Amino acid sequence: MDLPPVPRDLGQEAYDRIRAAIRDGTLAPGLRLTETDLAARFGVSRTPVRGAIARLEAEGLLTHEPRRGLTVTRPDHAGVMELYVMREILEGAAARLAAQHATEAELAAMAEIVAGEPAAFGDPGGLAEVNLRLHGLLYLAAHNRYLLRSLEQLAATMALLPSLLARGGRAEAAHAEHRAILQALQRRDGEGAEAAARAHARAALRHRLAWLLSTGDLPQATPGGR
Repeated sequence: MDLPPVPRDLGQEAYDRIRAAIRDGTLAPGLRLTETDLAARFGVSRTPVRGAIARLEAEGLLTHEPRRGLTVTRPDHAGVMELYVMREILEGAAARLAAQHATEAELAAMAEIVAGEPAAFGDPGGLAEVNLRLHGLLYLAAHNRYLLRSLEQLAATMALLPSLLARGGRAEAAHAEHRAILQALQRRDGEGAEAAARAHARAALRHRLAWLLSTGDLPQATPGGR
């Protein structure tokens, strides 16, 4: 006997699709949104979109701005700093746990990804995808559901920032940092893996701040401290 179809959860579907569009840059930081526009874009009614918006606001991915209304969040300087502080802590913990709990298959998969990174150096989109795969596998290899939940939320919020891997030699530097993390994991050196992951996050922050300064998005100190 055929089973009745499972009803679609339109609210969850709207949430998943809007969140994915924010993560892949289709809905860019600073973009103004409305319930009507989102409903039309994703082919659902305004009611599930309204619920999805409430969830995404709670997660910090959408923001109500004065005089502009609902927008995709654009992190300010304080927000960037806070994100990278949490990235260093959480990815450091993930690396330490992965050194203890990663399976040989997971380590082999990470090694394959790291070995293939140089082939993507000339492809910004490919670089970003490879980076996401590597970090996602590291998160899974920690084998801790609660840490994974926090890392997934962090990754979604980090997606509000444009990838800088293709700028200023960052791809080559990140590749070397990834190799250091991998080598510590392969030695089952939890302390070394955490230190390498934290160093990787700090290097990424330095590169991010240099880029923000070059674009004029950081406040400039006035001469004489005024």
